[in-house]
Amino acid sequence: MSSREEVKKVKENSSKFINEFKTFILRGNVMDLAVGVLIGAAFQNLVTSLTTNIISPILGCFSEVDFNQFVLRIGKLELTYGAFITDVINFIIMAFVIFLIVKFMNFLQNMGKKPEPSKSEEKSAPVKPEDVLLLEEIRDLLKNNNKETKKKK
Repeated sequence: MSSREEVKKVKENSSKFINEFKTFILRGNVMDLAVGVLIGAAFQNLVTSLTTNIISPILGCFSEVDFNQFVLRIGKLELTYGAFITDVINFIIMAFVIFLIVKFMNFLQNMGKKPEPSKSEEKSAPVKPEDVLLLEEIRDLLKNNNKETKKKK
């Protein structure tokens, strides 16, 4: 194989790879995920600020120390359990807010849907319109009439 053919083959393979990557990255789900990650990071900063600047000082009033300053010293080791508690509070706040957002989104999705029939309604036979019942009755009468005619012959 000549070097030109090899270069051409490499270009084709790289072009296919780039096209596959474009298709992947431009999917709606990937873009939605990217936006969600960016908004989530910004939201995390807000929650951290709320916890650090408002909740921790309020809780610190009861101990007269900043909540983040709780430290357990074991020899040369310092365990900053106050910072850990602050992070747990951040997590709980974020989880609660995300729960509320998901609950609200589910409410909006279900708002336009018709209520599903109960299991007892599904098991019962569907109600037929009057014209269908009338046509079935006529059909049955014609069948019976044809049977009687054949018996007489």
